Amino acid sequence: MVLGYLLAVALLALLSLWPKLAPRPLPVRVEALAEASFTPPAPEPVSLNGASLEELEALPGIGPTLARRIVEGRPYGTVEDLLKVKGIGPSTLERIRPYVRP
Repeated sequence: MVLGYLLAVALLALLSLWPKLAPRPLPVRVEALAEASFTPPAPEPVSLNGASLEELEALPGIGPTLARRIVEGRPYGTVEDLLKVKGIGPSTLERIRPYVRP
C-alpha cells in the first residue's frame, strides 16, 4: 500500500516536471532591420625612416624585437629593403606593405 502511494507521488512529480525536463521547441522570429556593415578607414602609411618603435609595433605581424631591428636598419630607400632585416620574409613584407612607406 505504501509502495503504491510512493509510486503515485513519484509519478505525479515526474508529470509536473515533464515540461521542464523535455520542453517543446518553440518557433523563434528573427528580424533584421538593417544589415550592419562597417569598413574601417584605411590607415595612413607609416614612414619606415621616421616611425617610432610604438608605431612600428602597431603594424600587423610586427613585434617589439622586429620593430627594434627595423629601427636599427635605417635608412630605407624602398619598402623591399625590409627583406634585409632578419625576421622579415616575403609573406611578412606583403602583409605590412599597405601600412608602410620608405
